[in-house]
Amino acid sequence: MTTSTTAPVPLDLTALADNVGVTRPDRLSDGAFNIWGNTFPADELPPAGPVEVHGVPFRWPATGGGAPDNVRCRGQLVPVPEGRYDWIHVLAAAERRTEDPLLLHFADGGVDPEWLRVSDFWPETSSRFGERPAFSCTRLHYPRHVQHAMGPTVWHQRVPVTREERLRAFRLPDNPAIHLFAITLAPSARQEATR
Repeated sequence: MTTSTTAPVPLDLTALADNVGVTRPDRLSDGAFNIWGNTFPADELPPAGPVEVHGVPFRWPATGGGAPDNVRCRGQLVPVPEGRYDWIHVLAAAERRTEDPLLLHFADGGVDPEWLRVSDFWPETSSRFGERPAFSCTRLHYPRHVQHAMGPTVWHQRVPVTREERLRAFRLPDNPAIHLFAITLAPSARQEATR
C-alpha cells in the first residue's frame, strides 16, 4: 500500500499492543506499566478513537478494560503506508528517561537510524528531550492503591524522517522502557512534486 496524501496518517497499533499501562480504579492490578505495577488512570485519558494533540491527529487506544493498550519497544518492525514523510509523531512514555535509535526502512533498501527520545513518565518529571506533555494526570495507580497528587505524563515527541525517499517501515528500538500509545506519520509537503 502506498500513499501520496499530505494529510497526517494515524497508525493502528492494536495488533502490536503488548502491555497494559492504563487501568481503572476498580481494576488496579490489571496493568503493569513498569516493574512496580504502576499505571495511568483511564478516566484522565481520552476515550478510544481520534484525538488531537498539539494539532496532530492520533488514534488513541481503548484503555481501562485490561487489554493491552500500548506497545513496549522490543525491536518490532512497523510497516507503514509507503510514502514520503517528514515526521513520525508519537504519544509515548518511558519508565525512565531514555533514548534509542529508531531504524527507518526505505523503499530503495536504505536504512537510517534516528533517535527516539522519551522523558520519564514519573510524576512531576519535566521534559528532558524537548517533547511536550500530551496528557498529564493528577494521580498514579499502584496495584493495590491510588496515589493522589502524583501526576504521570504521556509525552508528544517526534522523530525526523530526513531522507527524501519513500518510507516503507520502521523498526522500534529494543528498549522495553519505551512505551508507545499512538503514532502518526506526517507526510512530506513535497509529495506531489516528487512523485
